[in-house]
Amino acid sequence: MKRFIQLLALCLSMIASEALYAEYPERPIKLIVPFAPGASADGIARIIGKKLEENLGKPVVVENKSGAGGTLGLVALAAATPDGYTLSMGATGAIVINPHVPDAPRLELDRHLAPLAKLADIPLVFISPSSSGIKSVQDLISQARTTPQGLQYGTPGQYTAQHLAGELLASMINSSMVAVPYRGSAPALTDILGGRLPAAVVDLTSAAGHIKAGTVIAVGVTSSARTKVAPEIPTLAESGVPGYSAPAWMGMFAPAKTPSGIMNRLSREIQAIMSNPDVQKQIIALAAEPAYLGADEFARFIENESKKWAALLASMPKPAK
Repeated sequence: MKRFIQLLALCLSMIASEALYAEYPERPIKLIVPFAPGASADGIARIIGKKLEENLGKPVVVENKSGAGGTLGLVALAAATPDGYTLSMGATGAIVINPHVPDAPRLELDRHLAPLAKLADIPLVFISPSSSGIKSVQDLISQARTTPQGLQYGTPGQYTAQHLAGELLASMINSSMVAVPYRGSAPALTDILGGRLPAAVVDLTSAAGHIKAGTVIAVGVTSSARTKVAPEIPTLAESGVPGYSAPAWMGMFAPAKTPSGIMNRLSREIQAIMSNPDVQKQIIALAAEPAYLGADEFARFIENESKKWAALLASMPKPAK
């Protein structure tokens, strides 16, 4: 009987929570993108935001807040009132890499953020200017080994997945590479197009058009297998760096302690949006791969990813000087 009463109380509490927030939302929702405009996070946020706006009947305003490798926007999310009116995109670097880097900005997932859904896998690609002489992975390795102070490569920010992708390559080829952090992929790409950098690691979304136009060389993707959205680009693993793999992904978060009724409503809406074939086509058109996981699965995925990156960072040797 006691167990029955406890279960009944829990069910009534859940029903009350849903009823309390049945009118949500009553005003516009802000969706933070912690990167500069033009990259995959921005494009995916605008696709999801538009559909959320249609389904919820209230404006969803996308706000770009770049900096600190995708962490600054999430810090703003953590400080927001947990009422469902401020959400944020979140990426690999800020969520599962930063916690294991001593001097990185601190953001504690359990205390500050609540995972809503994993949305997509983000192909990352090493690129170079068409004038750089780097046309392949072997060219990239050769320049890394022969550049006196280390080959410079642009990234969307310190401790992003792109940054660590370069660090991992440097460690595996036993050569020095110097990360040059920018406030997003788009600014790094600008300097690649201007010939001011010999290489960069960016999301494929931001570089795809330039790769097709021939103004940028796609050297190789960082994933263990070729991406479905651009299968013609080889992986680093198949091009001379066996075992190399540095994948990236994108998800959506709410502030910690957001009421369960609101979290459940948002979760249902996002699941419906991500199952829409038109939305999937739009995400693929951004050179990203739809990869939906619900809140609970996403939380477990983050836990496993965090352990993986922690082990990698702990074991990774310093690049040769």
